[in-house]
Amino acid sequence: QVQLVESGGGLVQAGGSLRLSCAASGRTFSSYAMGWFRQAPGKEREFVSAISKSGGTTYYAGSVKGRFTISRDNAKNTVYLRLNSLKPEDTAVYYCAADSRAAASRVVSNVGEYDYWGQGTQVTVSS
Repeated sequence: QVQLVESGGGLVQAGGSLRLSCAASGRTFSSYAMGWFRQAPGKEREFVSAISKSGGTTYYAGSVKGRFTISRDNAKNTVYLRLNSLKPEDTAVYYCAADSRAAASRVVSNVGEYDYWGQGTQVTVSS
C-alpha cells in the first residue's frame, strides 16, 4: 500500500508557473506508474499527465501538452508536475495517483486504473 501527499498548489496569475509535488510513503515507489489528474468545480476528474515506473515514458493531455512537465525521482519517492504558462481554465484541485499493476514502461491515463489517490492540492489561476 502507498500513501500520497500532494503539495505546491496556490494562487497564481495567468502566465505564471507552479511546481506540484506528490510524496509517496513506502519503499516500493518505483513499482508504481504515476499520474496527475485534476477536477474543477462541477466537472468530472480529468487526466492531466502520466509517467511510467522508471520515468522513461510520459504522456500528456492535449490541453496541457507543451505547458506542463511530469517527472519523478524514485530515490526521493516523489513525482512532480511543473505547470507553466498557466491559464484560468487550469484552475482545479490537482490529484496524484499510483497504479501498482501497470507494465514497466506503460503510462496510464484511465482514472479507473489507479489504486491510490492523494488528497489533492488546489491550483487557482487568476486572469
